[in-house]
Amino acid sequence: MWRPPHPPPRRSNAGPIVAISLVLLLFAGVALFGFIAANQRHSRTADVGYQRPPAAPTYSAPEDPTTTTTRTTTTTTRAGATTTRTTTTTRSTTTTTQSGPKPVYTLADNPLFSASNGVNEVTCNLPAWRNDPASSQAFFTAALPCLEQAWAPAMQRAGLPYSTPGLQFPSGSTWESPCGSASGASWAAFYCPQNNTIYMPFEGLQTDQNGTKSGVYLAVFAHEFGHHIQALSGVLDAYWDTRYEAGDQTAQGLELSRRSELQAQCFGGMWFAGGWNGGGSITDPVVRDMLADGYNRGDWNQNVPRDHGSPQHYGAWQEHGYKNNRTGPCNTWAAAAADVS
Repeated sequence: MWRPPHPPPRRSNAGPIVAISLVLLLFAGVALFGFIAANQRHSRTADVGYQRPPAAPTYSAPEDPTTTTTRTTTTTTRAGATTTRTTTTTRSTTTTTQSGPKPVYTLADNPLFSASNGVNEVTCNLPAWRNDPASSQAFFTAALPCLEQAWAPAMQRAGLPYSTPGLQFPSGSTWESPCGSASGASWAAFYCPQNNTIYMPFEGLQTDQNGTKSGVYLAVFAHEFGHHIQALSGVLDAYWDTRYEAGDQTAQGLELSRRSELQAQCFGGMWFAGGWNGGGSITDPVVRDMLADGYNRGDWNQNVPRDHGSPQHYGAWQEHGYKNNRTGPCNTWAAAAADVS
């Protein structure tokens, strides 16, 4: 879930949103490691992974048409005599059987996590960030194809399906989704797996604190897109099943939540590697703002469940994804418990 800044406002009485979401946990003091990371100049990564495809791919699942033949036997009685007649009826029925790659409902051993698979290089030319709802909507709408062009080939290489997520921009501070309701602008960006949609309500983005730092808003967006990748691969369903068995709010259940959220952070960092190497709008200042922002989030408030990871880990996994651009190093399901605390 996306938590409010310190001090937190009262939570909505409507209940928590059952969704995968990014936490915005800004606090006054920045962790020393995050401060150092934010002020270093980041050199070009030695191995970006992949060049961008020559053209934007299209994402649609083919349908397999099938024809059904039905034979019917009709018995007719006429003037005391019985005649049996066989009629053959042919009906053409088209069934929507999706062919192609299928999700794999496992965690650590999911084919998504390969030591040799990363996002493609992609050039993103985005509109300037401005702190108003219309500009925010235009910004994220333009960013979505950039995320797709980087991630869709990686999914194809892993033998996994890809489809475009929905993108919605709820207005106001109270709104509804299939995953629940939000109230009081305490929920900003989140991914709802029930309709595979990313929600980016302007009221929750805390533009008064983040100003025009587009790297911060892109980090939020890339994190939520990371949850979409988890959903398409089958990781998300496997995670929910495992957490249900462990108990949602048990120590094990909360650790599983942290593994999911920290992985989305790592995936978000991977996308910045592809975007930075592609040039365009993903410049050095944008990357520095993204990296610094990661260390300002996480479970800093000890009065709420620890379900996202410490600020140190929240930033470190994002930076890990950026520096490596490989899905294998983002396999939080195989990480030691101490690395996802």
